Amino acid sequence: MIPPFGYCSGSESGASALRRYQERKLRLLSFWRDGIERQLAAMNAAISTLEQQMHRDQADHPG
Repeated sequence: MIPPFGYCSGSESGASALRRYQERKLRLLSFWRDGIERQLAAMNAAISTLEQQMHRDQADHPG
């Protein structure tokens, strides 16, 4: 297996390079998760608004 980019550096030990790589990966995954959570919140708001409009329209125009 090829080590992750930036993993091997002459000035740092393997353990500290691995730690730096893991921290970078954690920041990236957290960034992606936050974006997905924002999109999910927007979708939930859109669904809620549409449901409210449908219930309101149904009350205004029964049958």
